[in-house]
Amino acid sequence: MSLFKKRAKTDWTLFSAIILLTLLGLVFIYAASSYTAEKTYGNPFFFVVKQAFGAAVGLVGMFFAMKIDLNRIRKLAFPLLMVTYVLLALVFVPGIGVENYGARRWIGFLGQSFQPSELGKFSLVLFAAVYLSREGFEGRNIISYLPVLAAGGIICILIILEPNMSVAVCVGTITLALLFIGGFPPKAFLALLAVAAAAVPLLIIVEPYRLLRLMAFLDPFASPREEGYQLIQSLYALGSGGWFGVGLFNSRQKYRFLPFAESDFIFSVIGEEIGLVGALLVLSVYAFIVCKGAKAAISAENRFKSILAGGITLVIGVQTAINVAVVSGCIPPTGIPLPFISSGGSSLAVFMTAAGALINISGESRIRSRREGGKNRGLFGNISGNMS
Repeated sequence: MSLFKKRAKTDWTLFSAIILLTLLGLVFIYAASSYTAEKTYGNPFFFVVKQAFGAAVGLVGMFFAMKIDLNRIRKLAFPLLMVTYVLLALVFVPGIGVENYGARRWIGFLGQSFQPSELGKFSLVLFAAVYLSREGFEGRNIISYLPVLAAGGIICILIILEPNMSVAVCVGTITLALLFIGGFPPKAFLALLAVAAAAVPLLIIVEPYRLLRLMAFLDPFASPREEGYQLIQSLYALGSGGWFGVGLFNSRQKYRFLPFAESDFIFSVIGEEIGLVGALLVLSVYAFIVCKGAKAAISAENRFKSILAGGITLVIGVQTAINVAVVSGCIPPTGIPLPFISSGGSSLAVFMTAAGALINISGESRIRSRREGGKNRGLFGNISGNMS
């Protein structure tokens, strides 16, 4: 039987939203990095070119995921999870892992770098979707959910060791959410949530630099030239943008005032250049994607696709929320990219491929909803049972 669907229905509105964010990313990466790229590499388009390469790879992956019969990738879930573990371990191997700013989070290959933690988020989602929808799974006790909890826990531990607490917290949040939508017993879930919440301050205390970041978050102006510097510059950028911004490519923060302006803090540059109104419009695109993803999860044809769509939507939504909360000073500073927009070719390629699967499920769901008069056969229609 063919790997691809004979009649692949595409949700072009969701596709357009993903492409719009990707194009906005190219524009604002140039806006945020042109000065630094010119001074450092002699080419103002240095980061844009790398992002465009990631977008090209991601576009191929996205079209593949849009056309494939997703039911046929179930058998890949466990091997992909094992590959993820291997890649996360390879970042610690000298000569393979790339160290930047005291952390080993990347694998170097032919002059390019790849961050395995980006793959880890979606390999976890695929594994959870397959496991929680397998034939015979009832989910009546905690033990039956241990493989999903263990899969997410191992990824979190490997990422913490890099160290990268922000991504580990993101993966942990996604793991908990997957367990919840998979029907994890409510009382046990609350207990697990309490344990996870208690672990966060412990992880902060054991590393002095994390404690310094927390103190800088509480009072950034107490250390304006050290730990509090990045947050202060981010707030300056957002504040100076006002309602409608200082104008496209007119950012002041790009002149090396704001560290990582093209990556983790690109939303600050967005707010500075196109203002509060423009920033809210960008966030509305993310909200649209999350709503479409949730709708696809609700009306998917089976439990596997429901959890898969819900998991992909969770990754996009959670990571966006954390990034925006960081740059706006709502939570302590931490490094996590804004999906589809922040500089990072490997992240973009992985997110676009995952988005292709979401578009695939959403296209099917729209047809099914019309055919069945809105009847719900997906995740929330049968959250505790299994479907073929």
